[in-house]
Amino acid sequence: MPVISRLISIPLRIAEIAFAAVVAGIVGHYLAKFSEIDPWPEARWIYTEVIAGLSILLGLLWLIPFSSSFFTWPLDVLLSLAWFAAFGLLVDTIHQIPRCNVFDWWFPGNDRSLCTRWKAAEAFSFLSAIVWLVSALVGIWFTFRSRKNNEEQPRRRWGRSRAAPAEPAA
Repeated sequence: MPVISRLISIPLRIAEIAFAAVVAGIVGHYLAKFSEIDPWPEARWIYTEVIAGLSILLGLLWLIPFSSSFFTWPLDVLLSLAWFAAFGLLVDTIHQIPRCNVFDWWFPGNDRSLCTRWKAAEAFSFLSAIVWLVSALVGIWFTFRSRKNNEEQPRRRWGRSRAAPAEPAA
């Protein structure tokens, strides 16, 4: 196992866990707080919670230093796409919140904590998507690099690399 890919992989997995925990905490807080709303926004938030939970679980499992954790890059790509979808759902949610636009600055009587928390969840979901994508790229690099190194030794046909040549009859 190359040292460089392991040195890159461990901080990426830690960042994946941390970013997912932040998003899970923020969205979970609002799920508990707004339990009596219509089911469509709740479904979006539950999807984001499920993706965050899967990210925490898989990030912890793949943090264990085995070389097989580099071959999970297809799942890294899927989780990255799932995080991009969660990011889109959070962006759509923040545009539905009244007085939570980019150009709506704080004035007396305007509570900004809701907007800032949603923007934090939005930002960390985007960062999580990027980190999962970079982790997938590291896995792809490791996979094809190790295949290339294994192909340098020529293979004999029919698996007879260890057979002794026949002795000529005298």
